Amino acid sequence: MAQLYFKYGAMNSGKSIEILKVAHNYEEQDKPVLIFTSGIDDRNEIGYVSSRIGLKRKALPIYEESNIYDVVKFCEQRPHCVLVDEAQFLNKEHVLQLTKIVDDLDIPVMGFGLKNDFQNELFEGSKYFLLYADKIEEMKTICWFCARKAIMNLRVDERGKPVYKGEQIHIGGNDAYYPVCRKCHVNPPL
Repeated sequence: MAQLYFKYGAMNSGKSIEILKVAHNYEEQDKPVLIFTSGIDDRNEIGYVSSRIGLKRKALPIYEESNIYDVVKFCEQRPHCVLVDEAQFLNKEHVLQLTKIVDDLDIPVMGFGLKNDFQNELFEGSKYFLLYADKIEEMKTICWFCARKAIMNLRVDERGKPVYKGEQIHIGGNDAYYPVCRKCHVNPPL
């Protein structure tokens, strides 16, 4: 029986590389997958899953008006698994479409993303994954500044100074965000 999985972690916890690994494992056994990613993440071109270690793969971009369920249901070749990168950027309707893929089409769905933003608030997609997922797993990484487990994301400006106010979504990598522990989020040693 298929299930909805949510694998979350702070920046730099290996979420994108894990998607690429899972896709490889399925495809090595001749089991096709469908990979989706947010259409707003344009760090390495729209419609690509890119890891910090340099691996990159084409994916179907998800936009506000996208119907993921219809894409999967009417796909020419039925996938054995649906993989979603940057799941935090999805909306409630997208997550509900993913639950329908699991429940009605009996296809497992694995979403990967951040749980919380730089102000330690849940993203919409993450909130609904946490509410609807059958299985939830934290992907761990260490704080940028100390040896504690990173559970938050610290946004920094172009001078490397902490930012605690602003729009929830600001696309960036190591130039804009650090994975940090709670202590270093409040008082970063910058």
